[in-house]
Amino acid sequence: MLNLRWSWHLPTVELFESIDPTGWAASGGDPVAMLSSMRPGRLADLAADEDFLRRLDAVLADLRAYTREPRWYQSGGAGDPASLPAAIAYFSPEYGITAVLPQYSGGLGILAGDHLKSASDLGVPIIGVGLLYRHGYFTQSLSADGWQAERYPADDPNGLPLTLLRAPDGEPVKVSVTLAEGKLLTAQVWLAQVGRVPLLMLDSYVEENEPALHEVTDRLYGGGSEHRLRQELLLGIGGVRAVRAFCAITGHPEPEVFHTNEGHAGFLGLERISEYVASGLSFDEALELSRAGTVFTTHTPVPAGIDRFPRELIERYFAAGADGGLPLDRVLAFGAETYPGGDPHVFNMAVMGMRFAGRVNGVSVLHGEVSREMFAGLWPGFDTAEVPIGSITNGVHAPTWVAREVSDLGDSADVASAEAGRLWGIRRQLRARMVTETRRRLRESWQQRGASGAELTWIDDVLDENVLTIGFARRVPSYKRLTLMLNDPQRLAGLLLDPERPIQIVIAGKAHPADEGGKRLIQQMVQFTDAETVRRRIVFLPDYDMAMARYLVQGCDVWLNNPLRPLEACGTSGMKVALNGGLNLSVRDGWWDEWYDGGNGWEIPTADGVANPDRRDELEASALYELLAKSVAPLFYDAAADGVPHGWVEMMRHGLRSLGPLVRADRMVGDYVTNLYAPAARASRALATDDARPARDLAAWKDRVRRAWGGVRIEHVEADGAEPSLGAVLDVRVTVALGDLSASDVCVEVVYGRPGEDDEIVDPMHVALRPDDSAPGRFSGSVELSQPGPFGYTGRVLPSHPLIDNAAELGLVTYPDGPAGMSTGDLR
Repeated sequence: MLNLRWSWHLPTVELFESIDPTGWAASGGDPVAMLSSMRPGRLADLAADEDFLRRLDAVLADLRAYTREPRWYQSGGAGDPASLPAAIAYFSPEYGITAVLPQYSGGLGILAGDHLKSASDLGVPIIGVGLLYRHGYFTQSLSADGWQAERYPADDPNGLPLTLLRAPDGEPVKVSVTLAEGKLLTAQVWLAQVGRVPLLMLDSYVEENEPALHEVTDRLYGGGSEHRLRQELLLGIGGVRAVRAFCAITGHPEPEVFHTNEGHAGFLGLERISEYVASGLSFDEALELSRAGTVFTTHTPVPAGIDRFPRELIERYFAAGADGGLPLDRVLAFGAETYPGGDPHVFNMAVMGMRFAGRVNGVSVLHGEVSREMFAGLWPGFDTAEVPIGSITNGVHAPTWVAREVSDLGDSADVASAEAGRLWGIRRQLRARMVTETRRRLRESWQQRGASGAELTWIDDVLDENVLTIGFARRVPSYKRLTLMLNDPQRLAGLLLDPERPIQIVIAGKAHPADEGGKRLIQQMVQFTDAETVRRRIVFLPDYDMAMARYLVQGCDVWLNNPLRPLEACGTSGMKVALNGGLNLSVRDGWWDEWYDGGNGWEIPTADGVANPDRRDELEASALYELLAKSVAPLFYDAAADGVPHGWVEMMRHGLRSLGPLVRADRMVGDYVTNLYAPAARASRALATDDARPARDLAAWKDRVRRAWGGVRIEHVEADGAEPSLGAVLDVRVTVALGDLSASDVCVEVVYGRPGEDDEIVDPMHVALRPDDSAPGRFSGSVELSQPGPFGYTGRVLPSHPLIDNAAELGLVTYPDGPAGMSTGDLR
């Protein structure tokens, strides 16, 4: 019960359910709640039940094997296990592991939960770190007129599948963080065991804290700036201290890599620097060691999604005597928006996270591109494509989200190969199950809104298990456009009520409690769904959570997603639908932009470049209606004599084959291990020798280069030969004044490509030049001119050191000025 692997392991769930089917259903699938309310004597009955004991032993044996035997990570799937990090600490403000542990609000938490679960399945030695919120995120209900209402039920940790982390003497482990004016914030540490992965959750409800500080871990994303700052200090600084205590007590390997899932935990970098400073290193040396082993993942493509604190608040919290005793000016510099358009009065958590991290990534290919544009100011002088932010596209934990009827067929390729009638039968079964659950939840919602049972007989006819069913469920910020489908209500009603090819829509989502605009969108949608003419074909279900999401992603035929492109970082709900044989109907944003292939779903065209937002919505809504009426519904209802719409099933098959291997979280976690965790561990080991000499040398080199860079300039760029022609080789020489630097401190490159209108090179290519030993300051090399049309070339100088992974790391680059600038020509 205390290992949350049961939440995605069907035999264990079935074992729990067999103990008391009625109690299991009443508890919402929570074994702690079920067992605490079980009738006296039932355990004795079970102890005498040989069949139950046999199944119990089998489940226990399976769990022991799962947690102890080598898996992908230990068996060489990611390379030599000795070269991989001994452990990775993964920090996130929220985790969606299971609905019975409500510590999540939306996609970020669900992603974090899927990350831990897949890491467990693969044997990746992750330690999760988060906060334990006594009230979690809010539960949502609707008023009579459709306005969102919030409630914050309290969770007693003793009634959750958690244990307190205790020292060898039995006392609870506690960590403390110093706040402004020397106040001490203390937290105890709860442990949630997620398969093989320990998740440490810090809780400020301890007697050592004054009453106001008890509330630091009261609500997820609650309170004002100072409250959020305290939460993030506890998560980042207190979280590192909790990891250290956990490893000391249990013998778990110390993390070599620290992964910051969004900027909320960014203060962990300050704590790690403080640790190194306490061991005798300088601030800069400590920074190099900390950066080398730190990974930062950004999840938002909009500045409004980033935590930014008033600079004076940070000054007050990190004044003399604050945790670690780090210089205030250095702390403030990490979060300073020192780029065009930046605000000098704020402290930016994402900016700090990037400056602390040796490796940064977005969560889809498109989001990586958007992030490079958003944060290009941190690397002035570099083309956007060279900004050192990569991407690893999110994935979803298949065992959590895939229906048993689908998983019983095997992997995605096996499912796709199943006989058409069987596939269609499974889809009908899952749709019918979702219809039943939707009616139950809708009835509860109407009763909460004040309706009597006698008024609700119509709910028995809501939805139809034989009708094309579309799902739309997610958070409700404005950019996700919950109400785009209402742009033309009459046209939508026509689609819902079409006598031959009707559609039905199930909608869910929460607006942030402070987002009045989002609440108005929900009210607008609810008032439409309440209309007697359409209410049997379109419903809004309040209190969207993981339990509801499972029914929706398994039962819907089509998943609708229509954000304002490119404001969706990734999105993962449509991935869950795809693994269950559903199809996506989406704007080409997030993950759909890279994996839509024209045959595995439908693309909603976007009106990019239309400045008027109302006109853009009108155009994109019209495209949505057209797709539903002329492509989606006709394919769904084009059934053969056997009752199966074979064209639809073939699209399902193609979706399963093309998306199945890509959208899984085990692919995502494997990518993190290979592309980020393993390189970060190598970089950290290269610096973290016994005497930290490489870190000292690297810090000294960076300081010397920064001081001397003003003296670096390009004096001349020239090329040999006659008028260049297509296919020719251009020999280039660049003469550089290095000032106090030497040739070994720099990389000199020729930059070439098609010239743009503003005398810049578009989509530039780069070739490193060799230093000329006979002529100090001269560098030479050659490039092949392989593309016809206009071309241009110039030179540039970058810092170079064997221990830096990216030439843009220091944000230093020099191009020629004046006559030494770009030369152009025309290749024919």
